[in-house]
Amino acid sequence: MAGGKGWRPAAAILLAAGLLPAGPGRAETVIGGTVQSLLEFARERHPEFAAMRLEAEAAQARVQPAGALPDPVFRLELRDLTNRGTDAAPNVLPARIGSTRYTVIQPLPWFGKRDLKEAAAAAGAEEAEGRARGTWADLALRIKQNYAVHHYHQAAIRLNQESLDLMARVEDIARTRYAAGLVPQQDVVRAQTEQTAMRADLAAMEGDSAQASARMRALLGRPPDVRLRPPDVLRPMPAAAALEFAALEARLRAANPWLQADEARIRSAESNRELTYRNRYPDLSLGVSPIQTRNRVNEWEVMLELNIPLQQESRRSQEREAERMLDAARMRREASLNQALSDLGESLAGLEAARRLEQLTETRMLPQADLGFRAALAAYENGRVDFATLLDAQRQIRKARQDLVKARSEQRIRLAEIERLVGEDL
Repeated sequence: MAGGKGWRPAAAILLAAGLLPAGPGRAETVIGGTVQSLLEFARERHPEFAAMRLEAEAAQARVQPAGALPDPVFRLELRDLTNRGTDAAPNVLPARIGSTRYTVIQPLPWFGKRDLKEAAAAAGAEEAEGRARGTWADLALRIKQNYAVHHYHQAAIRLNQESLDLMARVEDIARTRYAAGLVPQQDVVRAQTEQTAMRADLAAMEGDSAQASARMRALLGRPPDVRLRPPDVLRPMPAAAALEFAALEARLRAANPWLQADEARIRSAESNRELTYRNRYPDLSLGVSPIQTRNRVNEWEVMLELNIPLQQESRRSQEREAERMLDAARMRREASLNQALSDLGESLAGLEAARRLEQLTETRMLPQADLGFRAALAAYENGRVDFATLLDAQRQIRKARQDLVKARSEQRIRLAEIERLVGEDL
């Protein structure tokens, strides 16, 4: 009965975190275990990314209409409705009035304007596509980072549980020696106090793990029919040659989604500037008018109309605006590039620091701490060291194990930052 009561709070925590099914009768999809499965799900189901893709498609749909001719205009003129000078009564039928003019007018923009409008719209579509790719890069970064943090929490929980088991063994040794009168009771009390502190750390880690799972559900769009598995494995790290700054800088310049969006914004601004200069020339309208008199068409007229660009001061202001917008787009791209390269250098430095920490911990700190604990435990059993020395050795090995899994998690976090900057997985 006690075991059943203890299981219920844990099950409630896991249910809230999304690690247990919500109930019978519901078809659920189980994802997780690997970060790739989470990324594939988010690409298909995340609402924000879906909205950005739809906006990009909408921008692409604006390209063809931007370069199309304006719709023609049809005009109908009924002349002499009163039939002045005749015995006929006023009328509105074309065959029963003086004459009727039918006019079809086709506006014709000046040469090159349509091409420039289409080029500006195409650049706008590329910018929207770049923003959509940037949205995905941000979302993928958060998923990868949260997965790495969640994996660290799971590993830390396992290590803490192992340390608890080890500390229980130490307590048994202290009890045996205390019963034999070889050590004071304080050793047993300190072993119990240490275990209590470790249980408090374990509870905090379990809470952090549940929060990480809840964050992951939010990153996936809070799907109601999905159950998340805890992280199983970390992604493998790429080869060292793929993490050189020069190679990554080249990939960043070529594929960074925000830089691509900035470059598209520059092309759009260039097209708009050229279009503004083309507004110095008039637009044309060509019209054809058949004229009906009674029951037959006996006249044809051709009309040519153009606007006169007289407001030069206003037009010069528009040209200055277009120039400044182009300069601003270029400066924005330069700022984005500088920030991206700075972030790349920072992430690479953090990755290298985590890699060196992992290597140092795995090859030196952890073996030394393990050897030190074994020696301290044997010495304590033989009465050659006090309990404080043994406790310090136990804390050192626990810290070394946690530092190792944290360094591995930190490397994946930094790798996710780099992949966000270069716009693709490494």
